Amino acid sequence: MITCYIRYIIDPYKLHEFEHYGKTWIPLVQKFGGQHHGYFLPSEGANNVALAMFSFPSLAAYETYRVQSQTDPECLAAFRYAEETRCIVSNERSFFRPVFG
Repeated sequence: MITCYIRYIIDPYKLHEFEHYGKTWIPLVQKFGGQHHGYFLPSEGANNVALAMFSFPSLAAYETYRVQSQTDPECLAAFRYAEETRCIVSNERSFFRPVFG
């Protein structure tokens, strides 16, 4: 299993738009075989940092999702929404291997 962790720098004045963006992506990740662990919005501390985490059975499965999302109409609409609203300033991805007890 591989877990993708995304750290977003967002426009704090467009928190509603970013929340909508996140709610759009949760079922899309699931549509392609991933398990979404949610989006995490600012509460205390920095008001412009948000997080997302989701897992796929393997890095290969994640890469398949990435390729397919580039042509999927629903994914393309989500990408466009983020561009049009400019709710995301930047993001960085990291990948982790979970350890369970």
